[in-house]
Amino acid sequence: MQEAFIRWIVLFPLLGAGLIAALGRRLPRAAVGILACSTVGASFAAGLAGYFRLADLAGQVHPAAAVLTDHFYTWMALGRLNVGVSFILDPLSSAMVLMVAGVSFLIHVYSMGYMAHDKSYWRYFSYLNLFVFFMLLLITADSLPLMFIGWEGVGLCSYLLIGFWFEDPEKAYAGKKAFIVNRVGDFGFLLGIILLFWSLGTVDFAGITSLAPDKLAVGGTWVTLITLLLFLGATGKSAQIPLYVWLPDAMAGPTPVSALIHAATMVTAGVYMIVRLNVLYLMAPVSMAVVAAVGVLTAIYAASIGLVQNDIKKVLAYSTISQLGYMFLAVGVGAFSAGIFHLVTHAFFKALLFLCAGSVIHAMGGRQDIREMGGLRTKLPATYWTFLIATVTIAGLPPFSGFFSKDEILWQAFGGAKGHWLLWLTGFLAAGMTAFYMFRLLFLTFFGRCRADHETSARIHESPKVMTVPLVILAVLSALGGYWGVPEVLGGAARLHHWLAPVLGNENGTFRFEAPHYSHAVEYLFMALSVAVAAGGIYAAWVFYLRRPETAGSLAGRLRICYQVLLNKYYVDEIYNIFIVQPVKLGSTYLLWKLFDVSLVDGAVNLTGRTVRGLGRLAARLQNGYAQVYAISFLLGVALVLGSLLW
Repeated sequence: MQEAFIRWIVLFPLLGAGLIAALGRRLPRAAVGILACSTVGASFAAGLAGYFRLADLAGQVHPAAAVLTDHFYTWMALGRLNVGVSFILDPLSSAMVLMVAGVSFLIHVYSMGYMAHDKSYWRYFSYLNLFVFFMLLLITADSLPLMFIGWEGVGLCSYLLIGFWFEDPEKAYAGKKAFIVNRVGDFGFLLGIILLFWSLGTVDFAGITSLAPDKLAVGGTWVTLITLLLFLGATGKSAQIPLYVWLPDAMAGPTPVSALIHAATMVTAGVYMIVRLNVLYLMAPVSMAVVAAVGVLTAIYAASIGLVQNDIKKVLAYSTISQLGYMFLAVGVGAFSAGIFHLVTHAFFKALLFLCAGSVIHAMGGRQDIREMGGLRTKLPATYWTFLIATVTIAGLPPFSGFFSKDEILWQAFGGAKGHWLLWLTGFLAAGMTAFYMFRLLFLTFFGRCRADHETSARIHESPKVMTVPLVILAVLSALGGYWGVPEVLGGAARLHHWLAPVLGNENGTFRFEAPHYSHAVEYLFMALSVAVAAGGIYAAWVFYLRRPETAGSLAGRLRICYQVLLNKYYVDEIYNIFIVQPVKLGSTYLLWKLFDVSLVDGAVNLTGRTVRGLGRLAARLQNGYAQVYAISFLLGVALVLGSLLW
């Protein structure tokens, strides 16, 4: 059904970004912040109206037909390629719009306090609005080319915001690193789109869903290659092995930017893309296995690094990479709704964790090393309690939302039709690590004695209400947001799963995900194991950092090599630098610049110039002022012309 208001879900933040860019220098700071927040809030309100309109429509027509569309204009019409700037609002995109716009609105409000004294306040909010615009474009686009515009747009905005304080070379480098690493993945994504169009003759999602089962063979070479190339793009955007290396360095930007990138926008794009194209991935079992394997390996790999990091934002960065691995594990075993469920709950608690970290950094005068913190729970009570709720949630303890979403992923990884006990075991161990490093972070930051210097300690104070109110709202969402997806085995209605079913093919019979065929007793056992491993991680953190804090240092000393490997993140950046970065730089310097550009291109140009100059000097010798010489030259020329014509 055509609904013209859908475009405004996307366009409101773009309007805000344009107005702030044009007028921000001359507007008061309060006006800039209110304008930025109100445009994102308007997108959320429009998205909420769309959600209720969609729910009403679903009660009137077949669930698979409950889709709202908005054709803005025709973008490209070239032969078989017909792409419009058109937006769709279906169960999947509506859930994503509410999550993106809602969390982004709270981050915008928080930013009014966090960035209050920054000299480029207007530029920050212009970039932030632009970021939200591109993400909303990505999730409401009705075709892959339009999605690709949003895909590239969030990459551009991440570069602008990560390197926001570009006067610092380290922060500018982090922005460039994010941009370049993502270009690698995006090249694969673009190739996947081209191959898909070549195979099906269409790039809009409705056409892909209808034509793929007829034109592509299940398990065939083409569908496998297409999905793997698209997944390469997802490993870049959603920071999976091997293209995850940009995300920890993304901490160089302002902390609210970290919350926006890690929770509500860019890193969720890869998961969303796979769920949107689930019809293709279900036809490519090899690709599904690769997605699940990469996801679960990333989950445990990043969790192991998070065990020993000391920068409060770096711990959360590796936590994000690990949690994204869980989402890819879910979609890799065909549990698409479980992946979206964890994406939504993760948006709530990870945004809360980053904003709480920003509150701590704000109170500590910019310090981020948790070894310089401690004892902050009495000085920052609002930050402490909200951080505690988020920590319990990500650890996976009931009845908080993280328990329901993470437990379902582990259950599907074990008992699903595409699951395997090794996938479950790896994810299970990563869950224990997550509980350990998050409570390590909580204990070192908020418990014990304050380890900051006297001057810093004396200035510690709670953040203003414009920062703490968003924390409280996100804490409520973190605690209660999981009840949208409580499984039926626990008495819930699994509302999110039923809401997403039409998009996942469960209603029209094209594909049907097979739920685990085990008794409720087995499912209860696996829930108990999930809670037990989380409790074990929490207990270990309590022993190491509160009860016997000397134990951690002693263990690090005994396992010095292992500790150094983890502390230095497996030396992956150094390995990439030796085997990729330096060869590319050397090749660019000597092969492309000195050999090709200077010697070949410049040499050819310079040789042409020297040749023309030499011929000019030779011709100049004939210009000697003697008329008889000119006459002879003229006669010789005429003779040559006549001779060539007569010959």
